[in-house]
Amino acid sequence: MSIPRLKSYLSIFATVLVLGQAVAVQAAELPDFTQLVEQASPAVVNISTTQKLPDRKVSEQMPDLEGLPPMLREFFERGMPPQPRTPRGDRQREAQSLGSGFIISSDGYILTNNHVIADADEILVRLADRSELKAKLVGTDPRSDVALLKIEGKDLPVLKLGKSQDLKAGQWVVAIGSPFGFDHTVTQGIVSAIGRSLPNENYVPFIQTDVPINPGNSGGPLFNLAGEVVGINSQIYTRSGGFMGVSFAIPIDVAMDVSNQLKSGGKVSRGWLGVVIQEVNKDLAESFGLEKPAGALVAQIQDDGPAAKGGLQVGDVILSMNGQPIVMSADLPHLVGALKAGSKADLEVIREGKRKNVELTVGAIPEEGKELDDLPKSTTERSSNRLGVSVVELTDEQKKTYDLKGGVVIKEVQDGPASLIGLQPGDVITHLNNQAIGSTKEFTDIAKALPKNRSVSMRVLRQGRASFITFKLAE
Repeated sequence: MSIPRLKSYLSIFATVLVLGQAVAVQAAELPDFTQLVEQASPAVVNISTTQKLPDRKVSEQMPDLEGLPPMLREFFERGMPPQPRTPRGDRQREAQSLGSGFIISSDGYILTNNHVIADADEILVRLADRSELKAKLVGTDPRSDVALLKIEGKDLPVLKLGKSQDLKAGQWVVAIGSPFGFDHTVTQGIVSAIGRSLPNENYVPFIQTDVPINPGNSGGPLFNLAGEVVGINSQIYTRSGGFMGVSFAIPIDVAMDVSNQLKSGGKVSRGWLGVVIQEVNKDLAESFGLEKPAGALVAQIQDDGPAAKGGLQVGDVILSMNGQPIVMSADLPHLVGALKAGSKADLEVIREGKRKNVELTVGAIPEEGKELDDLPKSTTERSSNRLGVSVVELTDEQKKTYDLKGGVVIKEVQDGPASLIGLQPGDVITHLNNQAIGSTKEFTDIAKALPKNRSVSMRVLRQGRASFITFKLAE
């Protein structure tokens, strides 16, 4: 063999050796989940529910054949399915759902999602040994999507609970559940983010992961590498209906607080301020004199609520609560909801460009929110302005009925800035450029003095809901 060829073979051998060592090192660094799965699987359960739905009456399903010629009547009757011989209105059909859960105590308490067992007439729990037991619903909390079940048993396998507050983005996590009914399916991924806020989910700082989650995984546990439960798999973000790499879990710290309250009292108590807040975007930050977009902008305050009694004002931007910063507006409900009624809340706010501390007492969230009804339109004198709207003043009766100290009602919207930002007749404007509006004259005077080429804020009340919007006037 020639020297050059020998050198070539030696070079190839060295390369293969290096690659083999790299693969071995990489394999050694990847986690092995087998022990975790073996220890945890016995405490993960499959949950199925049955909901009895009244069937439609025969008269609603069968066409009226009376009056048809005998030949046509016989033709239609032959094409109809046979009808069961049960009294009308007594027949029922069953709707079934499937999900997951896990045992948190040896005497049979089980955590799952509220949406897994919602409206169920019967709940069945299937254990790892394939035995099935009827479960009793101890309590449920739709706001956090947590439900607590109880089955009869003793010395049942139990999962270890961790602390979701210790989670960090990038950590490995494992899910065990029953996607599409396949019991004890194991999937893995990493924590993508923590403290995520989702639309219409104000009280849960979700854990975002890339763990594959599918129908049937809901209610199942999310583990860290120590085999401790750190979350309850709850929902996914999808455009196709299937998993797309973004899933969300309820932190176990939140779930256990809910569970303990359901177990002791049957319901969950949360802190409440009585405010409507909104996100502070770049334009709002500029209009309120903030260095950067951050905080929760108070758009509306409920009369006689904790915020009103504590001196919080519309237009305040809440930057922190009890020393914890409010980066996104959705951070505030998480923090407030975790407090008990009667707790003190120290808020740092920006008011009229200056920092200020407001201390108030947190209240208990009411069962149902109280919102303003649609505002009737006034018929007083109109006033036009440079924004392209015609406005009228609120009557004293309207101010009293809707607890408004001032404001003007939009009567007409012409071409101009108002039309571009989506204002509508019937909208009530209470603040313009951070100034309260008491009359149509005040509104017109403030509108005349608005700066150009700078973000200007306006507080608008529409169908009882208030929000701040921004716009710019061109030269």
